[in-house]
Amino acid sequence: MTKIREMRIHRFGGALEPDDVEVSLPDASQVLISVKAASVNPVDFKIRSGKYPAVKEDRLPYTLGRDASGVVEQCGAQATAFKVGDAVFGMVGIEGGGYAQKAVLDQNAIAAKPSGIDHTHAAAIPLAGQTAWQGLFRYGGLKAGQSVLIHGGAGGVGHFAIQFAKAKGARVLTTVSTADVAFARSLGADIVIDYRTQRFEDHASGLDMVFDLIDGETRERSWQMLKRGGTLVSTLSAPDQARAKDLGVRALRYTVEADGKELAEVAALVAAGKVTPHIAKTFPLDRAADALAEVEHGHPVGKVVLVVD
Repeated sequence: MTKIREMRIHRFGGALEPDDVEVSLPDASQVLISVKAASVNPVDFKIRSGKYPAVKEDRLPYTLGRDASGVVEQCGAQATAFKVGDAVFGMVGIEGGGYAQKAVLDQNAIAAKPSGIDHTHAAAIPLAGQTAWQGLFRYGGLKAGQSVLIHGGAGGVGHFAIQFAKAKGARVLTTVSTADVAFARSLGADIVIDYRTQRFEDHASGLDMVFDLIDGETRERSWQMLKRGGTLVSTLSAPDQARAKDLGVRALRYTVEADGKELAEVAALVAAGKVTPHIAKTFPLDRAADALAEVEHGHPVGKVVLVVD
């Protein structure tokens, strides 16, 4: 059996180590891809810490990585949407495996790699891009002509959210740090608020939506920004439903789901030049621990990606 390199944790809180393991074969509805690039997400260091509820000790040793872009190498018996040799990208299941030379993904979780970009940029998209897409449109119901405040607009999810909202015709406000103001403007945000020197409450009111990627005091101050009938959507803790009812708004927390059809819509925007993944840094696969530390402690602008030989 062929062996491949994977970057795994053997205990929660432990080091990310290279292991040579036998390659997993795809089930009926899955495909095996030769990974060209894999992106790093905050969920990865949460899993490593042991604080992510969906990954318990019975999954150890665990290969980190929820994003991958690569080339289809083998298809399961019922995986007919793609063929060997296709360039694809998508979200790896919670069982993990993106930080590897090969990975198994469900055929319904992938899409054809956008034309005009390489695997490194494609790998930056799936989890962060779908988190932004689903927050804005599936759960937030954002429509053309409406207004949205995006907290944390320079991060992995936030920088996609700004571009998606603009591409769909919304008016976009965003909060970022001083160093990221120019970057947020380059993404097309209508109003960029430096949260270190400005109060976002002074720049708008009566918004249709707040997309909360920060939580805490920032969320508490955001309720008053919404008009009655508006929506607060968060990827973090569940919003206070009593507060939402009192204000006449809708508020919810969600977890991203892999959806190849949505990912294909994102790919079309990327191929059309309306959305561009921003890469802060790249690392080789064997330096996955450094890449993970960069995401956890470095506050990167955009995404950090592993390039796989």
